[in-house]
Amino acid sequence: MSLHGLASDHFMRALPFRWIPRGEPFQTHGNGSAGSIPAILEHLVLQRGLPAGSDLESFLNPRLRDLADPFLIPGMRDAVERILLAADRKETVCIYGDYDVDGVTSITLMRRILRSYGLEPRHFIPRRGPEGYGLSIAALERCMSDGPKPDLLVTVDCGTVSINEVAMLRSQGIDVVIVDHHEPLPNARPDCNALVNPKCGTEFTYLCAAGVTFKLGHALLKTRESSLDLKELLDLVAVATISDIVPMIAENRLLVRHGLKRLPLTLNPGLKALQEITGMNGHATSMDVGFRIGPRINAAGRMDMPEDALETLNTDCRRLALELAQKLDAYNRERQTHENLIRREASEMLARDFDPQRDPVIVLGSRSWHHGVVGIVASRLMRQFHKPTFVIAIDSEGIGKGSGRSIDGVSLVDAIQHCNDHLLAGGGHAMAAGLSIHEDKLDAFRSHFAKFVLETTNEEQRRPTLTYDAEITFDQLSLEFLAGYDLLQPFGNGNPQPVFIARQVGLSRPPLHMKNNHLRFMLRQGYHEQDAVFFGGGEHPLPNPPWDIAFTIDRNTFRGRTTLQLIIQDVRANVPG
Repeated sequence: MSLHGLASDHFMRALPFRWIPRGEPFQTHGNGSAGSIPAILEHLVLQRGLPAGSDLESFLNPRLRDLADPFLIPGMRDAVERILLAADRKETVCIYGDYDVDGVTSITLMRRILRSYGLEPRHFIPRRGPEGYGLSIAALERCMSDGPKPDLLVTVDCGTVSINEVAMLRSQGIDVVIVDHHEPLPNARPDCNALVNPKCGTEFTYLCAAGVTFKLGHALLKTRESSLDLKELLDLVAVATISDIVPMIAENRLLVRHGLKRLPLTLNPGLKALQEITGMNGHATSMDVGFRIGPRINAAGRMDMPEDALETLNTDCRRLALELAQKLDAYNRERQTHENLIRREASEMLARDFDPQRDPVIVLGSRSWHHGVVGIVASRLMRQFHKPTFVIAIDSEGIGKGSGRSIDGVSLVDAIQHCNDHLLAGGGHAMAAGLSIHEDKLDAFRSHFAKFVLETTNEEQRRPTLTYDAEITFDQLSLEFLAGYDLLQPFGNGNPQPVFIARQVGLSRPPLHMKNNHLRFMLRQGYHEQDAVFFGGGEHPLPNPPWDIAFTIDRNTFRGRTTLQLIIQDVRANVPG
């Protein structure tokens, strides 16, 4: 069966993956177990490395009672004292947050927390295009004009590096409490009443802003009881933690595991409506949040309408929640239209000027691109080519706002500092960052960014690899296997979804082409068949079967029937022997 000709015209083939085992190779033979835990599960957990002081059982079944003392996070006691003072004085409070999933959910959490102590805070969220990320002068001016001047401004998911903006607020007699998780400046802190940020010196550096906000709620309850039920907030924390792609380790794993259990039964009308319109069926996984719920909340911010996402999560009306969720779904379709346009034009640019063998980075910009979508395209190009990537939308004044995504071993924060002379501004995380740049500086930035990557990495680090966990055969895949495998959830950064390989795999019938170049297969190995999906698999030619395949596994429930489905990660021709 020949499969050549499946490629789209604009696709450029990236360098092929090297398949390497994670740690010692493990080949499963039957369903042996170590004690009450299947041997394959023990292998998958131990090769990732258990956290110090934990055991296998506590990793697979984390408990809420094991949550650490929230006062271990710097600034927590000062924040608790200032918020309780605001409650005692009945002060005017404003919550200021970011426009992405983590920011929107953090505002929602903080609002629930403060209201449980008798406060009625208003909230504010900046618009990505005209006001940019975080505390900006333009956004603060609109914030102050939108409502009464607050006695206390509480920021969530921003503020750690806003030295000048916080100084301006303090000069106006406004107190500031910052609840954040972004990297602090090396030698400066804002002059605020409290800076609650694990990255200022604790082990909880993996938390997203919603996780830090949850810990603040815990600290408040330990100090003074209220009507707040922290368990009811876990669904929101899970959505934020998964969507912000922070490490899925330690307390993040605990919070997400319990949050995913609560999500199908959520009391939040907005989360319930989002599950309804995306076809979720009473079972929530990290993939459901990452590919269904998160993108729709994010889409409102990308289309400069973050207030709609915020209202979706904050309304108590089920009917309005459904209307708003449908609105977010429409924003997401609009986002997909912009994304497809940028990807097509980016591919054309790369076909003209880019050589995967030669060029260590990708930096692209255009005046026709939507600023709210460039991060998604950067992520896709980074994964496709295994190159640190910045994609930049340039406005009519020649000012570009870009988003970057990186590979292991290349810190975008360090790269931005190295290339600072060519930028107007920049910052973020090691693996995801943003910048502002004048279009005249694009070529110079690309050159210096490439030089930085070549000087700080070796050729081996820059080669794309696919790390697999175990070789398995189709006869070992079953619902019983899936039940044990689910104990490893939630998957994410730091606890990657296991990748398996299978050899000498054929096709039972020709592949089915779906939208967006996705392919559906019925695969065969010996006498056993498995349903499989290859997202984006139609974008490049596939070798003729038989294949070796790398894949993850997923639970697929349709019309009440649950089956195990393979999600193809890579395909290569089978090499006999």
